[in-house]
Amino acid sequence: MLRKRSSLILFGTFLFVTWNAILVLLLWGRPPPGQTGEPVREQQELGESPAADVAADVLRMADMFETELEMQKKILLQIQSHQSLWQQPNSNGRKVVGHQPVIPILVIACNRVTVKRCVDKLLEYRPSVELYPIIVSQDCGHKETAEVIGSYGDRVTHLRQPDLSDISVRPQHKKFQGYYKISRHYHWALNQVFKSLSHSSVVIVEDDLEVAPDFFEYFRALYPLLKSDPSLWCVSAWNDNGRDGYVNAGKTDLLYRTDFFPGLGWMLLKEMWEELEPKWPESFWDDWMRQPEQRRDRACIRPEISRTLTFGRKGVSLGQFYDKYLRFIKLNSEFVPFTKLDLSYLKEETYREKFQKEVYSAPLVMYEDVKQGQLPGPGPFRLQYSTKDSFNVMAKNLGIMEDFKSGVPRSGYRGVVSFMYKGRRIYLAPPTGWTHYDPT
Repeated sequence: MLRKRSSLILFGTFLFVTWNAILVLLLWGRPPPGQTGEPVREQQELGESPAADVAADVLRMADMFETELEMQKKILLQIQSHQSLWQQPNSNGRKVVGHQPVIPILVIACNRVTVKRCVDKLLEYRPSVELYPIIVSQDCGHKETAEVIGSYGDRVTHLRQPDLSDISVRPQHKKFQGYYKISRHYHWALNQVFKSLSHSSVVIVEDDLEVAPDFFEYFRALYPLLKSDPSLWCVSAWNDNGRDGYVNAGKTDLLYRTDFFPGLGWMLLKEMWEELEPKWPESFWDDWMRQPEQRRDRACIRPEISRTLTFGRKGVSLGQFYDKYLRFIKLNSEFVPFTKLDLSYLKEETYREKFQKEVYSAPLVMYEDVKQGQLPGPGPFRLQYSTKDSFNVMAKNLGIMEDFKSGVPRSGYRGVVSFMYKGRRIYLAPPTGWTHYDPT
């Protein structure tokens, strides 16, 4: 539809220019009075005045010009009315297409030719070229990876990080040089998206992520909520505990708020980047994002079933968590029409009240009963932890991720981690009356 509209605009513009060119040629080619093949003397003998003829010609030409100008004005107004449906910045400076905001996809790439798998899936599922421009930002200067990105031609925008120099780090951090370069690359690439290209939002994926069929639909639907709810600061496509068997496969539309920054396919607004950019860290940017000073008690949206899947075991983290958790993450395969669903339940006050009621009204059960699958009824059930150590032991033995970042458990909301175990919903939760996380 958008291509059809843009074609109409181009065709209208072409007609406008062509018509003007023909009109000028005709008028220039029109011989002046006295050069029409009828001598002036003969005109005078017939009692005709050359001056009167000149005046008449001038009036006729003026009428023609007036008529043509009116016609051109109408054509131009038509072109402009069609153009209003095409891409342009709105009054807030946001790029829009047909009154819909443009949401670019930023692919962070380095030296993995397998970026092709990531970009191929983005192109396969992308519903609109205009609404979702794909920007691949490459660090490392790896020739083979650059050739893969270049093979897509104008279907993607290929940016190259200009600073490939080593970063001076303290001796004990030499082995973390890669993390410093990644942080530098993110900083540069996000500035390109928001400052150089003037976008108002972005969805960030890395070159080792494969996306689900409803990846674009998911972020399109949640954009208005992120924009309007100040208690949110990101939308993520990832569930840290989203392994097969730990999610409800029948609840593909289920979404949560989480206090943990998940990353791995996430949406960021320009306003948030303006807050983060001046203090962006030299390294370990994702753990930095999870610190209380950055999070500021804000939450992210995350799905029950992930909309991204990582296939990159090889990287700066040397496969940490990959073999044990990440390669078993379930990728959603069913398209969910999120833009047609009522997502107002995710607003802070509504969500918090309903979630806490559901968690703390669930029957309290013992760890041994959960582990052995001896639970009465379909659930949900509440399993209580009182310290980080007790959380760690239960999480590890039940097979969910046991680590904390700045005091927040992965996928947790107000201390509660929700997951499926042997077909039943389990809430691993702190005691009633929980008030805050302990970042120590």
